[in-house]
Amino acid sequence: MSKPVKSQWNFGELFPTEQTRRVLSVSELTTQVKRLLEKQIGSIWVSGEITNLRAQSSGHIYFTLKDAGSQLSCVLFRKESVPHRDVFQDGQKVLVQGDVTVYEARGQYQLLVRAVELQGVGALQLKFEQLKQRLAAEGLFVVERKRPLPPYPQRIGLVTSPTGAAIRDVLHVVQRRNPGLEIILVPCRVQGDGAAAEIAKAIRLLNEFNACSSRREEAPTEGGIENQSLLTSAATRLDLILVTRGGGSLEDLWAFNEEAVARAIFKSALPVVSAVGHEIDFTIADFVADIRAATPSAAAEIITEGVFASRQFVAEAASVMNFRVRQRLAREREDFQSVTQRMLRTHPRRRLDEQSQRLDDLQSSLLRSTRQHVRGQRVVWQNLATRLLRVRPGELLKQRRERLRVAVRQLREQSQHYLGNTRNHFANLEARLRLLGPEQVLSRGYSITMDAATGKVLREAAKVKSGQRLKTRLKAGEFISRVED
Repeated sequence: MSKPVKSQWNFGELFPTEQTRRVLSVSELTTQVKRLLEKQIGSIWVSGEITNLRAQSSGHIYFTLKDAGSQLSCVLFRKESVPHRDVFQDGQKVLVQGDVTVYEARGQYQLLVRAVELQGVGALQLKFEQLKQRLAAEGLFVVERKRPLPPYPQRIGLVTSPTGAAIRDVLHVVQRRNPGLEIILVPCRVQGDGAAAEIAKAIRLLNEFNACSSRREEAPTEGGIENQSLLTSAATRLDLILVTRGGGSLEDLWAFNEEAVARAIFKSALPVVSAVGHEIDFTIADFVADIRAATPSAAAEIITEGVFASRQFVAEAASVMNFRVRQRLAREREDFQSVTQRMLRTHPRRRLDEQSQRLDDLQSSLLRSTRQHVRGQRVVWQNLATRLLRVRPGELLKQRRERLRVAVRQLREQSQHYLGNTRNHFANLEARLRLLGPEQVLSRGYSITMDAATGKVLREAAKVKSGQRLKTRLKAGEFISRVED
């Protein structure tokens, strides 16, 4: 039997048989990936921005850490002692330290968070708040320990950069308001690594200089030959210390938020004025210092306020005194005029003039009252005369006689008028009666027959009785007749 010919095409590598290939379950693969990640990467630091933050009721915090190109799931378990969990919020940039692993239930790799730090300004702000709370708890910010500034400082210590804008602003204001103020400058860096140590050292150096000046002792040699010559050349004490610099970001001003600077200011035997940044900037040095100024120029104005006010007072003294003298003279003049008026009011001649004037007023009032009374009495007399005329018998009789004559005339006229009307009416009635009377009927040949006994006019023959006497009236005369059957 011959062997089968082997094909030149071998697809065994592309299509392995069950005996040659290894098949893993999803769980096995996920477990191997998890072990590989934990072994090869392990604990790392990752930076990014928090998003999709979810705080569960169990106390666990889930969030996503992302950058411009990718994202990473993270979980912070409740058992992890990570301080300041309240800083977790969407959009916050952080540095996260944790272990890379795989959440097998989803097959998703994630970071188990062990530590968190804020990044950039957020981290500095957190550090600022932590230091502020700690120093406040120690009593470095209490108002009772803050000291007032001397009203007329003659020499001050200045802690700042010799090349910054702050020293130019301070010198400009001092030159304008108090040119005689002496300034002892201790130059130092106000930004960058080591700046806080230099600022604290400068504050201590000025305090040592002040102590040595008060004891008339040799200045300390700390700070090198330059600082030693600076201190030994001084002959008087300092009145205060000004710590200042110009504006900038939180990182630029951070040297004044260091604990070393805060404790140096707190331990200073001299009053300290802090003027760091602009009006909106606040540093730890501002809270510890005795006086906080909004800007370097404002600090210089506060320090020179007493002398400037005194100079202004002296400069204005002449004009003020002149004004006060004129004011006093005006008051004295008013008092003199008042006394003069009082004397004039109390002089006998003035009283005599017043009495004469009052006499004139009384005379005028008397004349006015007399005339008014006379006018009133005249009106009363006229009224009485009028009433008397009305009640005199002669006049009254004359008036009544006249009224009687008028009444008689009116009565006569009315009687005549009434009599005429009555006559006319009677004539009319007479004419009407004449026309309707029996004489007119009798004159036409008619007669009127009446009962002779009763005079009743007979109108029906049936009512006449036999033997009844009748009386008949004619136009001319009448006669008696008897009725017969």
